[in-house]
Amino acid sequence: MRNALISGAGVAGAATAYWLRRAGYAVTVVERASGPRTGGQAVDVRGVALEVMDRMGLGERMRAARTTMRGMAMLDGAGVELFRSEDHTFSSGRLDSEDVELLREDLLAMLHEANANRVEYVFDDSISALAQDEHGVRVEFERGGFRTFDLVIGADGMHSTVRRLAFGPEREFIRHLGMYLSIFPMPNILGLDNWQVWFTDQASGAGGAVYPVRDNTELRVNLGFRSEPLTYDYQDTAQQKRLIAEQLAGLGWEVPKLLAAMADAHVFYFDAMAQIQMDRWTTGRVALVGDAGYCASVMSGQGTSLALVGAYVLTQELGRPNTDHRAAFAAYEHRMRPFVTLNQALATENPEGPAPEDSVNRAKNGIALDTNT
Repeated sequence: MRNALISGAGVAGAATAYWLRRAGYAVTVVERASGPRTGGQAVDVRGVALEVMDRMGLGERMRAARTTMRGMAMLDGAGVELFRSEDHTFSSGRLDSEDVELLREDLLAMLHEANANRVEYVFDDSISALAQDEHGVRVEFERGGFRTFDLVIGADGMHSTVRRLAFGPEREFIRHLGMYLSIFPMPNILGLDNWQVWFTDQASGAGGAVYPVRDNTELRVNLGFRSEPLTYDYQDTAQQKRLIAEQLAGLGWEVPKLLAAMADAHVFYFDAMAQIQMDRWTTGRVALVGDAGYCASVMSGQGTSLALVGAYVLTQELGRPNTDHRAAFAAYEHRMRPFVTLNQALATENPEGPAPEDSVNRAKNGIALDTNT
């Protein structure tokens, strides 16, 4: 039996593991974290990605877990309401859409359960070296030892280790979009009832969004600011929190309460809004999927859908009869490239807000899942 190693146990990695196993591979997933990651923002599953989830048998469960927002309000930096809508939100689009917004951790739990007892997970470890030859890929691990695999798939996010080892340093592929974003949970001290609040200070570009989850018992807070690329320690959470606090100091509304809660948050995410742009996503026996190869950024709203569709298309090609990995990788790149281009454009064509609805519709449906080519 052919075997494959996937680096990263997020949405891209878990979905790829599911479909690779279905294609007849013995699958191992290595993940730097000590277990499945929790927290994070609400994510969208749109267009053809909905069909991918249906084909996994998870569509009904996914739809049952969708958020139940009633609408949103937009405030200025002082907390003055600029407009409100009960038809759409910035995060999910039209509220009457068939697209699904749900918490990332809920989606990830579904994917991991689908892989239970069928995929080998190795947590608290990472790849330290790769060496390819005509027979396979020799993989060394940070915690010691090595194993050989037929294929290695990098599904390890925007700061991918597999990409760095197989393709080159991150600076060659990352394109900064001029924003930084933090995400953390806190109790719903604002009493929001299935209602999003967005706020922005036009002068500084600092702002964020707050929305309730878990039957309105908890808030997910998104705080961000405009900036050219910054130098900071990716592992120093305290430093990252100071950056956010400095940039949002002086904003009105309930921002001081949000910043106070951020200081005590144990689950905290911070990173640049950026895209990964590459001429190729495969080399030899190594392939990239999801953010590792074509991160579109949170600003696109399509990162999760790209991961789900990319996992499906890659493994569909690898599972074709009498097809080796070289032909499969070439077909994967050929099919995914236009789809990625459309979806990455959503983050750049309207930097001040969500992309136009017609652009989103075109992008989210911009690939055929079934093809004989």
